[in-house]
Amino acid sequence: MASSSTQTNSSSSSSANNSANNAANTPVTDKATTAAHHAVDAMAEKASVAEDSLRKTAASSRDTIAHKQEEIKQQLQSSYSKTRELAAENPLATAGIAFAAGMLLTTLLRRR
Repeated sequence: MASSSTQTNSSSSSSANNSANNAANTPVTDKATTAAHHAVDAMAEKASVAEDSLRKTAASSRDTIAHKQEEIKQQLQSSYSKTRELAAENPLATAGIAFAAGMLLTTLLRRR
């Protein structure tokens, strides 16, 4: 009895495989497969172009940001140097400004 059951399962598997093979060899399936391959290839090409564009934009942005950082750093150093020069040339005015800033800060902190 077990052998007849095995033969039935084998014949069912064979007919299922034959049906799958026959379905895979039909013109409609071939057309659908070809269309799917073309669609995947087209999407891959578009994704590749988009990736290249993103990489170029990222590199350009990185360079621009680095340039702007350097400019800001130089401006800050220049401002710092000018402030030190003015403080050295006008020590009395510097002390007055520092005193006024301290008073303002103290007043603001006491209100809270």
